[in-house]
Amino acid sequence: MTILNAERSPFREQQEQLEDTYLAPQATRSRSSRGRDVPEDACVLRTCFQRDRDRILHSKAFRRLKHKTQVFMAPVGDHYRTRLTHTLEVAQIARTIARALRLNEDLTEAIALGHDLGHAPFGHAGEAALDAMFEAGFAHNEQSVRVVEVLEPLNLTREVRDGILHHTGPVAPLTLEGQVVKIADRVAYLNHDLDDACRAGILQPMDLPSDVRLVFGDTRGERIERMVLDLIATSGADYEAIRMSEGVHETFLELRRFMFLNVYHGSRAKIEERKVQGIIAGIYRHVMDNPVVLERALNREVVESERERATVDYIAGMTDRYAIAFYEKIYVPRSWSLTDELPS
Repeated sequence: MTILNAERSPFREQQEQLEDTYLAPQATRSRSSRGRDVPEDACVLRTCFQRDRDRILHSKAFRRLKHKTQVFMAPVGDHYRTRLTHTLEVAQIARTIARALRLNEDLTEAIALGHDLGHAPFGHAGEAALDAMFEAGFAHNEQSVRVVEVLEPLNLTREVRDGILHHTGPVAPLTLEGQVVKIADRVAYLNHDLDDACRAGILQPMDLPSDVRLVFGDTRGERIERMVLDLIATSGADYEAIRMSEGVHETFLELRRFMFLNVYHGSRAKIEERKVQGIIAGIYRHVMDNPVVLERALNREVVESERERATVDYIAGMTDRYAIAFYEKIYVPRSWSLTDELPS
């Protein structure tokens, strides 16, 4: 049996040649990647972006997303989105846009799958709680990059790390593929959070502003399709940026304002978020005051100068249920029986 090496790999080279033939001139090609911080041999079978995607999929941080809040914390029901299902929906929408525009679908998927790896437990409420306590500040996009560079070093390409970092915020990603993920993230969460809000009885589809319904339709499928089609038609005209047409974008922003007012900030489903600050603060104080807890978790010594940073990393990596169990173990008294104290 002949084992191929990366230097003479017809499989990877064939895929790179297909990219050269099929992708739009403005698309990012694997062979033109800016590379990794630590040089390594190319994969025999996969392009560099395919390899990044697979490393993210196999990471522990990715698996933990299944027990992290999207919007509704600890919902009763199996069909509400989690941070993991949100990530998968972003990847699906982003791939659809990338394929239609003949952009690099593998790069797009890798960015989409990695964009929320650093999200704290309890969604944006947990992010805000950590940001308030950590002097250096906490932002989930920056933490996502820290996950893949430091905490679970995956040695990803610069294009993927840049797309993860800039999937939110005012700075545009370096690549069109990163721009696709940035807007696909918003298309995904506005639509699936509206869907979850209707499932919870907080909203009804007919509650949407009339002009939003007129432009985007009354169902999740109609809304996503019309947003994506407009993105493709507008962006494909010149490929300078990934964007919606002016009129559709204004309606999109109106939908976003409606969601922030009626779901993200003002709904009864957000009442439990008031407790998040106490949970995160309680865990933070306990870990900072008891460095042995951190050292056992990390299985190494933690020096004083890095304790706060390591504490934030530790808490940010927790799932919702792990954080709740951790807090209860520290602060909630356990029941006991007098017979427990009697000699056997």
